[in-house]
Amino acid sequence: MKTKQVPLGTVIEFSISGVGHDGQGVGRWEDTAVFVPGVLAGERVVARVKRSAKRHLEAELVGVQDPSPHRQKPACILADHCGGCSLQHASSAAQLEIKADIVRQSLQRLAKLEAPVHETWGCSHGLGYRNRALIPLERRDDGSLRAGYYRRGSHRIVNMNRCPVLDPRIDELIAPLKEELEASRWPVDVNLSGSGGLRHLGLRVGHHSGEVLITLISSHHKLPGLEERAQDWLKRWPQVVGVTLNVQPKASNVVMGSDSRLLAGRSWLLETFAGVDLQIAPETFFQVNTAQAERLVAPLQAFFEAGSSGTVIDAYCGIGTFSLPLAKNGLQVLGLELHGASVEQAQANAERNGIGTAFFEEADVASVLADRLRMAGSLLVDPPRKGLSAEALAAIQESKPERIAYISCNPSTLARDLAQLCGDGSYQLLSVQPVDFFPQTSHVECLALLVRL
Repeated sequence: MKTKQVPLGTVIEFSISGVGHDGQGVGRWEDTAVFVPGVLAGERVVARVKRSAKRHLEAELVGVQDPSPHRQKPACILADHCGGCSLQHASSAAQLEIKADIVRQSLQRLAKLEAPVHETWGCSHGLGYRNRALIPLERRDDGSLRAGYYRRGSHRIVNMNRCPVLDPRIDELIAPLKEELEASRWPVDVNLSGSGGLRHLGLRVGHHSGEVLITLISSHHKLPGLEERAQDWLKRWPQVVGVTLNVQPKASNVVMGSDSRLLAGRSWLLETFAGVDLQIAPETFFQVNTAQAERLVAPLQAFFEAGSSGTVIDAYCGIGTFSLPLAKNGLQVLGLELHGASVEQAQANAERNGIGTAFFEEADVASVLADRLRMAGSLLVDPPRKGLSAEALAAIQESKPERIAYISCNPSTLARDLAQLCGDGSYQLLSVQPVDFFPQTSHVECLALLVRL
C-alpha cells in the first residue's frame, strides 16, 4: 500500500516494535512503517520526518518518551553523528538479542527456514576490539586535516581523534598521525574531486603480538619527504614494525589498490591465531575481531572430524586464517583464493608453522570448485558480503559434499544461499550460531552447519 505524503519536518510520536539489520528502529505511525536510528524495541519516541517514501517514512530522533531498560549512554561522544556504530545506545545483552533476531528474521523471511538459531556469542570486550582501521582523510581550505568515519547516510567526514572500538594500540596513534599529516602539507583528496593525494590512513595491529603497521593510501606517489617521515615514525613508536604506501588512483569504493610499496621496516606484522603464527600484510583480509574469530576454530574442527575422512576444501581461504589451524589439528585442507598475494602469504604461513597438510591454490572459486570437490568430503566457505555466486552454488549442488560449514557476515545473503542449498532436500541445516564480531554495530557473523541427507 502506498504511503500518503507526509510533509518533511513533521514531528510524529509512535512506538518502536523492533530493530532492523541496519540498526534502525522500526515502528508504525498512522499505519505507516517508520524507520528511525538510535532507538530500541519497546520505546515510545518522538521523531521528525526526513523522507517520505512510497511505503515507509524515514525520520530522525527528537526524543525518547519512554526509554527501554536496555538503553545506555554511548561510550563515544560522536556516536550520534558517526556512521561507524549504530547500537552504542543499547546494552550488551540487548545487542546480542537484536543480532540473533536479525538472523532469525532473515532465515524465516528470505529462506523460509526454521533452523535452530542459537543465542549470540558475546564478545568479552565490547570496546577496543577492532584490529584494523581505514580512516578517510580530507584537508580543509585553511589547511587543517580532518580524519574520521562518514556521517550516517552521507560522505561527510565526522572529525575524530580517537575511536573507542579500535584496539587502543592503534587508537592512540590517530591524533599524532593526524598532526604529522597536517604538518606535511601533502595534498589530501579522498573523493578524487581535484588533483588527488592522500585518501585514507590505514592502521593494523596484531591482537596478540602488539605489532602495528601504518599504511598511507594515496592516489599517487607525489608526497615529498615521505620515506624520511616513515623512518621517523618507526623510531618514534617502537610497536610500529612497518610503514607502507598503497596507491589507489581509481574513483572507487574499493579503498586499497594493487600497488603497495614498503617505506620503512617490514611490509607485514606477525600475529598468533589459534596457535598458528600468521604474517598479515596491510592489504590482505583478516578478521577484524581476532578473539571472536578464534572461537570458530573449535566448532569447525569438531564438525569436520565428525564426518568421513577426506580433504576439507576451504573456499575464499584468504591467508589461511582457518585452513592452517584446522590442518595443524590433523585435517587435510585445500584452500582456494583468487587474491594472489593472499595465497603467497598462506603458503608462507604454512611453511613458517611447519604445516604439511594445508595446500593453497590461486583460483576463482566458482570456476574450480566443482572439480576440486570431487576429491573432498567437506567444504568450508567464507565468502564476501555478497555471498556465494550462482556458479559456486551450482558447483556445490552438483558435487554434494558431505558436510558444509558456511561462515557469513551478511544474514541476508546467508539466508538466500541456504534456501537454495536446502530447498531441494539435499541438505539439512543443523544450526546457525551468531557470533558478535562487531560490538556496537548491527553487523553479525554467523556459522551455519549443514549435512547432506
